[in-house]
Amino acid sequence: MKKIITIMTLTLLTFFSLHNTANAYSYGDPNEEKIAEAYKKMVVQLDKNPPNFTETEKIYDTVKEEIDQHMGPEPSKLIKENLEKEEKEELIENMQKILALNIDRRLSGVDKNFEDYETSKRLLAKGHATYQALSPVIAEKDPEMDKQIKAEFDKALEALGNPGLFGVGKKAADKEAFKQSKKIIIDDLQKEFQTQNFELGHFNVDQEEESTASEKTEWTDLSNIKNWLPLIVIIAIIAGVVIYVIRKRR
Repeated sequence: MKKIITIMTLTLLTFFSLHNTANAYSYGDPNEEKIAEAYKKMVVQLDKNPPNFTETEKIYDTVKEEIDQHMGPEPSKLIKENLEKEEKEELIENMQKILALNIDRRLSGVDKNFEDYETSKRLLAKGHATYQALSPVIAEKDPEMDKQIKAEFDKALEALGNPGLFGVGKKAADKEAFKQSKKIIIDDLQKEFQTQNFELGHFNVDQEEESTASEKTEWTDLSNIKNWLPLIVIIAIIAGVVIYVIRKRR
């Protein structure tokens, strides 16, 4: 019986270790960065023949408030001017600059909240989601730069470490490694899109931290029944094994 209990304990520990490690090193559901999603929809409208500037403006207006809040009024002034003059290429380029600044904003948020694993991972995931929208643009011009940025995002994710579950799968965070990856990503984006450093003063940091920390990733939301299913299945299997062994001994 002791042997069975030992096997079951090891099975549970292995499960939690693998489950937690897989989650720690995957981007999960970043809940889609709204600005990046708006950019992709705008490009679809602008690629029509003729470009649909009316719908493009409607899409931009869904994220204008967020952009104004975090980046100041200048970006929107440029976008609105491009829309009025129906400057397709300039509009797309300015939106790409906004995305580059947004990545800088997200990574700066990670830097500031590095000790808070859940918040840092959420912000990094949003930055990564934003880069996915820019990746095709960079890959077309400089494939090596695109590969490098993607690799640095992966390194940045590993640098966050892993808080583990009940001490299982714990891995120490490495802030210096994160900063190195952040610098490479931001330097490359500034080189490609001719942007300056994102100024943290352009948005309310405390509000950003509060709203981000209150969000739950799909895999950490314990109110979601599906996140309990693996544990329930394992408990059922263990219970079945115990009952089988007891009956067999009788």
